[in-house]
Amino acid sequence: MFLQGKTALVTGSTSGIGLACARALAREGANVVLNGFGDAEAIEAVRTELEGLSGGKALYSAADLTRPDAIEEMMTQAEAHGGVDILVNNAGVQHVAPADQFPVEKWDLILALNLSAVFHTTRLALPGMKAKGWGRIINTASAHSLVASPNKSAYVAAKHGVAGFTKTVALETAQSGVTVNCISPGYVWTPLVENQIPDTMKARGLTREQVMNDVLLAAQPTKQFVTVDQVAALALFLCREEAASITGANLSMDGGWTAQ
Repeated sequence: MFLQGKTALVTGSTSGIGLACARALAREGANVVLNGFGDAEAIEAVRTELEGLSGGKALYSAADLTRPDAIEEMMTQAEAHGGVDILVNNAGVQHVAPADQFPVEKWDLILALNLSAVFHTTRLALPGMKAKGWGRIINTASAHSLVASPNKSAYVAAKHGVAGFTKTVALETAQSGVTVNCISPGYVWTPLVENQIPDTMKARGLTREQVMNDVLLAAQPTKQFVTVDQVAALALFLCREEAASITGANLSMDGGWTAQ
């Protein structure tokens, strides 16, 4: 358990990729700060599970990451438990529409949650990491941090921003013992994706297999979904000492999507 005594804050960790990362980090002994929305009983069950995995502490913050003041409260809460050694910026939201029809409030929401929140958590975590001479910042980007798709202007802009921000902070912290990287998955098999399939089948008159292969996986040469555990395993590796020279990297995990 190589992360005993360290504290990991994972945003958007009540489900999907974030929850898989939280579990992976807890299994290696890390204290975990959960963040996200969901059913209170389900979140408490996850919190208890993580304490069982790590033998340490697991906290929950309901902070709304579109609000800088709420992020500051969450980070202060983490400081009371030793500060953030590992920061996984994972929370995100999506909306699909042409640029000239994109709702302004949706643009503002996507940029706030997917990009500005990454800045705020990072700026608040860095002083403690620098003081300790060790830290890991791992940002969940996307294949859309490298390529674009129609009707996703806000998400693509935000994820390109995350990739650029990651590189910049990595250069600023290169001699501090802190590494800063982003992971760029393609389509990941999550409940969010699975729940889209029936609607797409109905709207396009397609079978389940056609939706999965010809719509969702059209861009991924492997025709395989990325799994949340695969993303979590890479995030966990980036926390190891063997990964100390990996910084400023945008690590694709997309079944060959961006190799095309």
